Amino acid sequence: MNFLRFLKIKDASLWLALGALVLVSVSGTAGYYLGVREPREVTVKEFSNLEPTEAKPINFGLFWEVWDKLKTGHIDGEKAEPQKMLYSALTGLVSSLGDPNTNFLPPAESKKFLEDVSGRFGGIGAELGTKDGLLVIIAPLKESPAEKIGLQAGDKILKINDKDATGLDVQEAVKTIRGPIGTKVTLNIFREGWKAPRDFTITRAEIVIPTVDWEMKEGDLAYFRIHSFNGTMLSQFYKALFGAANRGGNGIILDLRNNPGGFLEVSVEMANLFLDNGTEVVSEQFRSGEKRILKTTGSGALKNIPMVILINGGSASASEILAGAMRDQRGIKLVGEKSFGKGTVQELVELSDSSQLKLTIARWVTPKGTIIDKNGLKPDVEVKISEKDIEMKKDPQLEKALEILRGEVAALANKL
Repeated sequence: MNFLRFLKIKDASLWLALGALVLVSVSGTAGYYLGVREPREVTVKEFSNLEPTEAKPINFGLFWEVWDKLKTGHIDGEKAEPQKMLYSALTGLVSSLGDPNTNFLPPAESKKFLEDVSGRFGGIGAELGTKDGLLVIIAPLKESPAEKIGLQAGDKILKINDKDATGLDVQEAVKTIRGPIGTKVTLNIFREGWKAPRDFTITRAEIVIPTVDWEMKEGDLAYFRIHSFNGTMLSQFYKALFGAANRGGNGIILDLRNNPGGFLEVSVEMANLFLDNGTEVVSEQFRSGEKRILKTTGSGALKNIPMVILINGGSASASEILAGAMRDQRGIKLVGEKSFGKGTVQELVELSDSSQLKLTIARWVTPKGTIIDKNGLKPDVEVKISEKDIEMKKDPQLEKALEILRGEVAALANKL
């Protein structure tokens, strides 16, 4: 019993079948954006007829009153840069919604965002988010300075270079933490279970976002660790399947721990392998009440192979979409810890001066109705990793996943 049997390929090699899938994956990911829809250009012609929807009229003249007082009354008003004042005002306007995923990006920050999309940039190698008004590390990237120094998913950042980070939004934090390669940044970190926060001084480096690792485990079980749903992930995953198929395979462990997400479309295409054609993967629910359902369009080549998925507090966005769909549609067990809970859709709006507005326009909902955002996914089998486990290089979450998968493989073999 192996991948070849589950694929049900007659008179054709598994290499050819997977090769076709690789070609599809490469051609299908060219236009993806990191967790957002493709940008569109919006031209605003005039503001003269702008009318507020609130019951009380808004006096926009107040803005210009404050502007004038700053320019003419502040001790350093003559040094104030009008462009910087405008960008700061727009940043404040956007932050008034209280949504950490909706951001105004001036041209310089917009450029950094696009560097993230390309997969190479300088920094410490950690995906950041916010929870309860605090900056948190969603996930350190594999082999990054952040991982090597010991930062973990769920760590709270209290200070950056001795400056209070409370209330700081993600974009501002990224600007502060990034810097020239070889320079250092100090983060004051608090972790659940600690009595007091600790300082971590990290040397910045060029960050290359990792994608896929794999190996065979005892019992011919294929273990795949997906680090990011970026534009190269599908082609790399199919190459990994080649190797696993060559060595046989009775079941799959899909490790999505510390995977902060990436392209929505990649997670949907990944589901093509494991679900029947036309199966709902996730829906987008808009403020208008409109609902857009995203479904599989592939062959479901591995839809019958036993599988277990690993998640933790660093599993977010596209990771949660795939894990939620697999559990809802196939009953795949999730093992580990509760996922992060990042489940909204952002659209990039191109502004007239190369600034961008990253705008939340919808929420993701799993096929059985779980709202991912702020809730996350609870594992079917909760297993925590202790500080002692880390020191002894033990992975009880993976051990439990392998135990469950071996049981499922044995049960299936008895039925055949």
